[in-house]
Amino acid sequence: MSNTIVATSKPGRPSAIQTILTAGLIAGCFDLLTAIIVYSVVMQRTTDVQLLQGIGRAAFGDKTFDTGTGLALSGVGVHFFIAFSFAIFYFFIFPYVPFLRKQRIVSGLLYGVFAWCIMNLAVLPLFHIANIPHKWDSIIRGAVILMFCIGLPISLIVSGYYILRNRQ
Repeated sequence: MSNTIVATSKPGRPSAIQTILTAGLIAGCFDLLTAIIVYSVVMQRTTDVQLLQGIGRAAFGDKTFDTGTGLALSGVGVHFFIAFSFAIFYFFIFPYVPFLRKQRIVSGLLYGVFAWCIMNLAVLPLFHIANIPHKWDSIIRGAVILMFCIGLPISLIVSGYYILRNRQ
């Protein structure tokens, strides 16, 4: 069995690229929608536009080109770039890690914890965007969001691709 990624697909079966795009798009939408609901609606810490502008500002710096809609749209772009990056990484490691194939749900939830760790312990501090979270409620809230909105959808979509591929 070859682990080659094929860009074309048979009828009824998505290609590798379609799978990655679907996983990244769904995970990105779930995560963004959940962040807006939790932080804008429920907790009322920010508005949806400010949340998106914060993502854009985090990527492009405080002295960015825009502070309005353009910055919010750049935040959407950065957010989905990150979601697609997590989908791509999972897609490529999936065939080589037996646990991912055997435990689709558990591995998805753990991948969400991994995503939280990468973002909060490496990416955000590295780019001086935020300090490492130190309050347990914030840590748990963020990790749970990424477990169910990033890790689980990516795991289920990617594993579905490989299951279908191995059956045909």
